[in-house]
Amino acid sequence: MAKVISVSKREGHHFSKSVVQSITLIQGEGVEGDGHRGKTVQHRSRVKADPTQPNLRQVHLIHAELFDELHEQGFDIEPAALGENITTCGIDLLSLPKGSLLQFPSGAEVSITGLRNPCPQIENYKKGLLSAVLSRDESGQVVRKAGVMGIVTVGGQVNAGDDIEVIFPHEPFEALERV
Repeated sequence: MAKVISVSKREGHHFSKSVVQSITLIQGEGVEGDGHRGKTVQHRSRVKADPTQPNLRQVHLIHAELFDELHEQGFDIEPAALGENITTCGIDLLSLPKGSLLQFPSGAEVSITGLRNPCPQIENYKKGLLSAVLSRDESGQVVRKAGVMGIVTVGGQVNAGDDIEVIFPHEPFEALERV
């Protein structure tokens, strides 16, 4: 069963966020009280390139299974440390097709827009972590493991412990790319 393990937010632009009991998703904007909330891009590098771009990175989700994998490599990573808003378990977030909806008991929905491309700050947080969340597959393609990004299609509350229902888009499915 897919579940929310943890939720987090933080005002301003910081690498890590603060764990809270619940977050409120605002349709078309993101997480209330979070520095990345907005209709247009909020990540500094994106704002610098073009501040009018739509914000496809309103909500950041990471699967808790990544923390287990990183722990085996010697990294002690807890929820919110990598800047995610929602930590999940029981969903292979990285293999979801673009446009998959994650629905929460309150009715809130997040539409998955793409893969998180980890920024160099991750290396400042823990040396060696960037290469641990970026790898290459057998064909040499980059594999991004640092979670997925989404937009809020229906607002509402998300709590630690909530169940998550995954609703797939119509076929043909489109693979996630970095956003």
